[in-house]
Amino acid sequence: MRKYFGTDGIRGIANEDLTSELAYNVGRAGGYYLSKNIKKRKPKIILGSDTRISKDMLEGALISGLNSVGVDVISVGTIPTPGVAYLTRELDADGGIVVSASHNPVEYNGIKFFDSEGYKLEPEQEEEIELIINKVDIRPIKDEIGKKIEMPEAVNKYIQYIKDSAEVTLEGLKIALDCGNGAAYKTAPEIFNQLGAEVYVANAYPNGLNINVNCGSTCPQEIVSLVKETKADIGLSFDGDADRVIAVDNKGIIIDGDKIMASIALDLKEENKLKNNTLVATLMSNLGLDLFLKEKEINIEKTTVGDRNVLGEMRKNNYIIGGEQSGHVILLDYNTTGDGMLTGLKLVEILKKKSIKSSDLASEFKKLPQTLKNARVKENNKHKYTEDEVIVEQIKIIENEFLGKGRVYIRPSGTEPLVRVMIEGEDQGKIEERALSLVKIIEERLK
Repeated sequence: MRKYFGTDGIRGIANEDLTSELAYNVGRAGGYYLSKNIKKRKPKIILGSDTRISKDMLEGALISGLNSVGVDVISVGTIPTPGVAYLTRELDADGGIVVSASHNPVEYNGIKFFDSEGYKLEPEQEEEIELIINKVDIRPIKDEIGKKIEMPEAVNKYIQYIKDSAEVTLEGLKIALDCGNGAAYKTAPEIFNQLGAEVYVANAYPNGLNINVNCGSTCPQEIVSLVKETKADIGLSFDGDADRVIAVDNKGIIIDGDKIMASIALDLKEENKLKNNTLVATLMSNLGLDLFLKEKEINIEKTTVGDRNVLGEMRKNNYIIGGEQSGHVILLDYNTTGDGMLTGLKLVEILKKKSIKSSDLASEFKKLPQTLKNARVKENNKHKYTEDEVIVEQIKIIENEFLGKGRVYIRPSGTEPLVRVMIEGEDQGKIEERALSLVKIIEERLK
């Protein structure tokens, strides 16, 4: 079992769980692992981060660890996670590292690794890194020691790449952006401004402490307000590292990841670009997505929760679109990981190409009422809900009550001491009540 790596890299409270000592050791082990087969030149790794105050501490430790095993570090500064994935390929690097805790509160931070092709490392690769932490014994000297190469201008390569992915200009469109005081604060306004849109921007003034604070994709009411205030055609709200996006239509209605995927998949199908006529989603996606795709004669494949699982299914069967309800959407024809900038662009393009309003996107898509609640438990208990007879019995009671017209889906959080309870059904009030009741039981049993 992995000790440090979770479902999306290493994550924890900075300077408590995720210390500079751990970052240094992970840098040494990760640098050695990613470059161990490189003989004819000095290895190089791209390093970027979001805007958290702890990034300097962790980046410094990582760079020290990487340099100490002979790896050159190309430091690109604040940049969306998908930007590092892209630059790893573009600059022919041997790997990439992002210091970010994504949508988590500011006190958290994380370390994500990418391989030389810009894909997140597989669990088996992360296990190998863990096995050699504190065991790497190489100590190069003289010119074999790695160095830090500052390249903040590299973010412009990523901006240009996203712009080059556009099929139309965005002139005539008014777009509202909530940058979450995170990694999107520079890139999002630049991209949409340069493509010709009239842009309104909120939460693009990070100070190290305000990332994700009452803003960004986990707090969509902020972008709802901005859309209404500016009478924008559409709003886009990004999480801390900008690999996710949640949209808002011209009427102020939230467009979540399910509807974003439905809209883009339908557009791809209509243009004969939807490879194998399939979209990949997770078990957390609303049943309304299944019904919509069936109506449009598009296949859907379901995986367990996690973008890694979605990506694995996509790569195995040559699918080009997949993602999660959270707004983490992967468009494999363009990038190797979820990309909020790219996803937002492709969604906005549909408005221009079809001359429609954002409220008309996937207009036949109807969500089944759904609620998601979190049960806060002890970290080492969050996987034990399947073993608790009282919890298991309560789930059965709720599902039997729905008579096949709803479902209960429970999973442990990969990054926090939480058990997530998702319930779907026909009556919003009833599922809210049942979810809160189940959360209370889980917290009592697993505290």
